Amino acid sequence: MDANHSPLRHSVFRRAVPYVGAAAAVFAVCSASAAAQGTATVVGQISDRSTKLPVAGAEVVSGTDSHAAMTDSAGRFALKGLAAGRGRLVVKAVGFPVVAFDVELPAGDTLIQSIQLDSTAQGKSEAQQLPSVPITAKASLGPRYADFERRVKTGRGQYLTAEQLEQGHYSTLQEAMRTLRGVEVSCGGGGGCYIKMARAPMQCVPEYIVDDRVDDMFGPLTPVRDIQGLEVYTGPSDVPGEYAGRNAGCGVIVIWTKSGPPQQRRRP
Repeated sequence: MDANHSPLRHSVFRRAVPYVGAAAAVFAVCSASAAAQGTATVVGQISDRSTKLPVAGAEVVSGTDSHAAMTDSAGRFALKGLAAGRGRLVVKAVGFPVVAFDVELPAGDTLIQSIQLDSTAQGKSEAQQLPSVPITAKASLGPRYADFERRVKTGRGQYLTAEQLEQGHYSTLQEAMRTLRGVEVSCGGGGGCYIKMARAPMQCVPEYIVDDRVDDMFGPLTPVRDIQGLEVYTGPSDVPGEYAGRNAGCGVIVIWTKSGPPQQRRRP
């Protein structure tokens, strides 16, 4: 019989094939296991010690290989592929002090770590999440009233806006002025009522500035409904520099109308 066709030879060959495949599979498993044994995983949850609430957005960093992970809304995190052995974790979160601690990372295994941060600890980060505060800011009246709004911020005089005049239901300028300190309204003698500053000498009436122009004749008669802003300075120490050269000793009343000064016609 031909040796190449020996039944014994075919039998041995058929049995050898499965053993070779099994050895390759065992080698692959061992290689994967060896690779896995060199790394570790850390999973856990971060919470606030004082409130017991989860800390979202915290950063967990491995001090050994700089792997990093962020916590989700439930405070959970997962750090994978870390070098096995002794390591160090650093935790950073807004409103909490930085925390660092050593851990033993098991090769090819997962370490479950529960971390608590203290928001009341001394020396915590200055950056804190503050409660929202509604901000209300009135819109500017416009470029024409820029000087008025600038002086209102200084607080050197007394000021009334169109809104305040409307809320007071004043019928005349003199009636509105009665509410201001250091201002007197004198009536009688058939001459009607006139405004006088309490610190001013007798018969010393204030100077009126209407839309940035001196108008002592029509200024006291300005209808309240036409006033957008009102400035009142009761003495020389209150009067701003732009009006100091005028009759400041008797006080100054600055009126800003809604329509502004009449425009002059250009000559043809």
